[in-house]
Amino acid sequence: MFSKFATRREFLNCGKLSLLFFLNSCSNLPNKVKIALQNSFYPESFKDTIPKEWKQEKINFENIRLQKNKNTIFNSDFTLINDGWINSIDFEQFEKINEDALIENLDKRSIDFLGSFNQNQKSKLFPIGVVPYTIIIKNNKELINSAQASWDFLLSKKLTGKIIFPQSPRIILSIAKKINTSNSLKKLKSQAMLFDDKNMLNWLINSDACIAIVPYSLCSKYLKIDPRLSLVFPSQGVPLMWHFLLGRSNFSNPILIKWIKSLENKSIVDKLVSQGWYLPFKSDYLQSKYKSEMFPISGPSDKCWKNSWSFPVLTNEQKISLKNFWNESLSP
Repeated sequence: MFSKFATRREFLNCGKLSLLFFLNSCSNLPNKVKIALQNSFYPESFKDTIPKEWKQEKINFENIRLQKNKNTIFNSDFTLINDGWINSIDFEQFEKINEDALIENLDKRSIDFLGSFNQNQKSKLFPIGVVPYTIIIKNNKELINSAQASWDFLLSKKLTGKIIFPQSPRIILSIAKKINTSNSLKKLKSQAMLFDDKNMLNWLINSDACIAIVPYSLCSKYLKIDPRLSLVFPSQGVPLMWHFLLGRSNFSNPILIKWIKSLENKSIVDKLVSQGWYLPFKSDYLQSKYKSEMFPISGPSDKCWKNSWSFPVLTNEQKISLKNFWNESLSP
């Protein structure tokens, strides 16, 4: 408490010193780590792993060219993105992130996939999750055995006009290549009820649709509440959706490494897998999650994982070729 004999000037000087001390203390506090992500891509179990002291910034990759999204990414320390949007970002805005301390965590599957990117991209992408696509069957349990064997069952006459496909020609084409028949892409597309990425499960539940092909992480909650739905992973393999972390931060790597290491906690791993999210790291416990043989099926079998496929970034020429091939399949 101030002495009753303190002068007014002494009181004001003390106040100035206190203010300067407060401002200096604030300036020495570290800035809050910001991580940009599109909420709808990630299960709650994954978002819950992000350190509480970090700030989660919402972005929308469908509107990535909007200035608001650009600003959010530019002002964030880290950005989460899936492989379908890699071509939408400017890699020059990001720093190298794949230091030895991080690379040593990765399994062979993720290292092999990283090898499909050019050196500039490869050095700035850290795989943090892989999500298998799955087949959701409604009210047709008799289809489960044939669906487990191969993708050929999709051409069944009883499924004509009753399949909901992803809105990705590349995914549909890759599935068509697994079907053992001529003109498989054209025949497969003729089975479609619609092509949708946002509301495919609502359509499946509330329409005459029988089948939907969706990322596992987006459907796990529906499987728990709707007994009509069955989950199938064909032994021929499934498309894989990869998620990456990019950094443009001045924060030291130990902050990032601490988070990555925390993901290997067994209870966290179990929660993530239960919601369709697999960590592409090489620890024995994580790798055991890629070998599910439980029934009812709780995830892809070891055989399914071995036969599954990923999608490297397309060159402009490859994009044109894919577009032409897709359009040609529409002709009578």
